[in-house]
Amino acid sequence: MASSSTSFRVLPGFGLSLGYTLGYLSLIVLIPLAAVFFKAGSLGFEHFWDAATSPRVLASYRLSFGASLIAAAINAVFGLMLAWVLVRYSFPGKRLVDALVDLPFALPTAVAGIALTALYAKNGWVGSVLEPLGIKVAFTPLGVLVALVFIGLPFVVRTVQPILEDLDTEYEEAAVSLGASRWQAFRYVVFPTLFPALLTGFALAFARAVGEYGSVIFIAGNIPMVSEITPLMIITKLEQYDYAGATAVAVVMLIFSFILLLIINGLQAWTAKRTGRAR
Repeated sequence: MASSSTSFRVLPGFGLSLGYTLGYLSLIVLIPLAAVFFKAGSLGFEHFWDAATSPRVLASYRLSFGASLIAAAINAVFGLMLAWVLVRYSFPGKRLVDALVDLPFALPTAVAGIALTALYAKNGWVGSVLEPLGIKVAFTPLGVLVALVFIGLPFVVRTVQPILEDLDTEYEEAAVSLGASRWQAFRYVVFPTLFPALLTGFALAFARAVGEYGSVIFIAGNIPMVSEITPLMIITKLEQYDYAGATAVAVVMLIFSFILLLIINGLQAWTAKRTGRAR
């Protein structure tokens, strides 16, 4: 009777583990985020609105969120292609290419920014070719986009690659044997399986791009109303000892980022559920 009244847990120490996890999460994530909202709230609504919606700050929102979404979309397309090539084909130098995918993870962001600026400046290797064509990359919003694509690509590749490796080619071969074209086999057999992972990679690339600072400030040029990113606006306000104004801008970034990530994760969950029903 005593044993039946005692609840059995598969994982002993669940209460202690849960308490430690919640405490650690609070110290690392929840308390700092709450402090940001609390500090921004000390401004009052009128001052908060003025700090968060000044023309210069609004221009930085448009650049940061717009470039991040475009960069994540580009990475979703080309990251899927790169993952497909790495998984489905064998070629000389494959291991080197696979290792180079992780370069943005290992490379310090400031070094990446300097390297991209040297390449895409008008006297750089790539910039000198693009300049006669009227394409200017360095010190423009296009340079910001290039930097965000560079740092976000590994998130898509490394998210999609394991799913592709586990996907048996027999399904595609069966579809082709039943009369489907290669494109139809990819669209109706392969892509629905990859789509949740692709959305995850898109969300990770977007989240990284929104908060990116080091690799962007060198190639952006930081021209007011043109190529200033929102993280730079926060740093500028902090250097001016405008802590409340910096937190106001940070709160707006957090809110928009949370909304976009919730939408993406909701779409991912819906897609995974729909794919599971289809099976």
